[in-house]
Amino acid sequence: MLIDTTAPLARAAVEAIRTGDVDALRDLLTAHPALATARLGTIETTRTLLHVATDWPGHLPHGPRTVAALVAAGADVNARFTGAHRETPLHWAASCDDVPVLDALLDLGADIEADGAVIADGTPLADAVAFGQWNSARRLVERGARTTLWQAAALGDMDRVAACFTSEQPTERDVTAALWCACHGGQQETADHLLRRGGDINWIGYDRLTALDAAHRSGHPALVAWLRAQGAKSAAEADPGPDTGARGAPEADMRPPTQG
Repeated sequence: MLIDTTAPLARAAVEAIRTGDVDALRDLLTAHPALATARLGTIETTRTLLHVATDWPGHLPHGPRTVAALVAAGADVNARFTGAHRETPLHWAASCDDVPVLDALLDLGADIEADGAVIADGTPLADAVAFGQWNSARRLVERGARTTLWQAAALGDMDRVAACFTSEQPTERDVTAALWCACHGGQQETADHLLRRGGDINWIGYDRLTALDAAHRSGHPALVAWLRAQGAKSAAEADPGPDTGARGAPEADMRPPTQG
């Protein structure tokens, strides 16, 4: 069932979710059995009520109870947004750093390795790491999420970083992207390791920032000072050159998304 977002039923359901009125939501789900699996939007762009419950900035009142009520009524915990991306509700919860809702979704069967993220078509962990949602990122890892080199670097997980060099034989571009992400995550030990592995400390990467810029933006003054001591430059100081990108790394825009 497709419901226009301006329809009274859609408005009532969204209001119940956003205010945490779980009883009102259950009444609507009982009165309208198809509501739990309905799509809100237009033919081109739709989302589910579980997406509403995990929409930016997240942390809605009684979020886990809302998720549980929707799934109990038949909502697909792995439903996809349709339109500009294919993200699941778990992607959105990860992007909001909403750990209680993230846990609720996983407990109810959400796929922790679902692809479709706005970041490199990756998993919920890709969104969490790229947007600096560290509580969600670490919780996903605790609950079994696999990590790529750039994700492990941003989290400062040296065991996983080392494992990537054993199993994947990353390219110089991969190492450079991981070095940038380590600085994005404030991980000096990891950044030092990747610098010694051949990472380019002055690569102008995501959001047109260098590693120095990324560390500064993330609020890590000690790391900024260390990077300066290694010869790091800001994007304004460095020769921009071509933005070559890196295999398996996040896309250019690492700001929190407007999820719709």
